[in-house]
Amino acid sequence: MTFNENANVGRTSARRRGRTTAIAGGGVVGIGAIAVLLISMFTGQDLSGLIGLAGGGSGTQGGSGESTLIEGCETGADANENDDCRLVLGAEAIDDFWAGTLDGYVEPQLIIVDQSTSTQCGTASNATGPFYCPPEQTVYVDPTFFGLLRSQYGASAGSLAQLYVLAHEYGHHVQNLTGVFQEHPQNGSGPDSNGVRTELQADCYAGAWVAGMTEAKDADGDPYLKEPTPQEIADALNAAAAVGDDHIQEQSGGQVNPESWTHGSSEQRQRWFDEGRSGGYAACDTFSVDGAAL
Repeated sequence: MTFNENANVGRTSARRRGRTTAIAGGGVVGIGAIAVLLISMFTGQDLSGLIGLAGGGSGTQGGSGESTLIEGCETGADANENDDCRLVLGAEAIDDFWAGTLDGYVEPQLIIVDQSTSTQCGTASNATGPFYCPPEQTVYVDPTFFGLLRSQYGASAGSLAQLYVLAHEYGHHVQNLTGVFQEHPQNGSGPDSNGVRTELQADCYAGAWVAGMTEAKDADGDPYLKEPTPQEIADALNAAAAVGDDHIQEQSGGQVNPESWTHGSSEQRQRWFDEGRSGGYAACDTFSVDGAAL
């Protein structure tokens, strides 16, 4: 998926977002964070607050990382050549979509992580993956995470797949604004748990954005994004499948255990992404669907 090369991020937006350069705790969190993920998957215990997964509550660490500006992200051409710029301009397009879709939408902050940084929801790094921190209303993304998707989970993780991941985390912000986290609190794990429904709804919101993203325009009236190709859509679906609970369990060498799921199966995640693409925001009420049809 490519951006319109003339699309302009704008200086106001460029100033609003920073690049986190501090290394929290002396380095990247790796094996420990992955171990927490595996314990969560195989035991069903919700330990996401320890590593800052979306909706996982708040931890004890404060956001102490030093932020500096991302330089040189001004146009769609910059975004097509640079992962950081792609996320910055992608966030602009996502914000514009939700501002036109949701009354009272408030933009979250986007922090692009370099190695790792502390947050109110735990440590942000490529090992923990992108996440949304509700008390901060902030999305954290380490672009090197996409390399892990390729090497560990078999995803192609192309440009639209990267923006699907970003749009999914912004979907959690929409849930925070609309009261979903409060109305449907975590109730354990399982294929029809609130956690799975929350994640599938964020996938659906990402699909709704993909369907409407070519309509989003910058201040000069230029569309941010070009219409995605079938291959780019397939790439995004591939990323959704790669982060399905069943696929992660298989890749980790364990048995598939639906009762431990917290994010949904590969099939569910792909299907709800497509639901958003075909039906828009209104099609994303995963909490009204019977468990058998989820």
